[in-house]
Amino acid sequence: MNVKNRLEQMNMTKYKLSKISGVSFTTISEITTGKSKIKNCTGDTLYRLSKAMGVTIEDLLTEEMEYRQSFEAYKSNICHMVKDMGDIDFIISTLESNKIRELYEKQWYPESLYLLAMVDYLSHENDLPICIDYNDIRTKKLKEPIYPSSILTMCAVIKSDAPKIESQNEAIPEFMQFNIVESEVRNVF
Repeated sequence: MNVKNRLEQMNMTKYKLSKISGVSFTTISEITTGKSKIKNCTGDTLYRLSKAMGVTIEDLLTEEMEYRQSFEAYKSNICHMVKDMGDIDFIISTLESNKIRELYEKQWYPESLYLLAMVDYLSHENDLPICIDYNDIRTKKLKEPIYPSSILTMCAVIKSDAPKIESQNEAIPEFMQFNIVESEVRNVF
């Protein structure tokens, strides 16, 4: 969570947060301007800030501590979620969480577009209407195609781009519109 954004949401000034929390105005100012990192604050400071802003300490640290896994691992996790949850529950959960926009705003474009493509694909497969909340993101596309690692490995082994071309021809259209080459989202173990 970004402290500056949270203050804006709460319509609270840095000065008021300082008075309520007992954390110095200088410390709060340095955190909100990026001069200091929230992850470097003492436990007492984190506790005071979280209590004054009505959030958990984990919420305060989430933005800076978030780990970005490899795109291959991300894709695998999404496919497993679909398998475990089922199409409809996955779509509902994803749309309710607004994770697509959250990832996009963090500039994690491959992850955001993959998740949007998955929701669109599953909606199409289940004869559901497409959620229009993401039409602005649907106009975007990755500059370069992202291929599965297995395709890249095959190209390296046979010293040919033929597998790339073949995989693009077999790609699911909802993914390909974002320059993500994906042909199998159901066959996960």
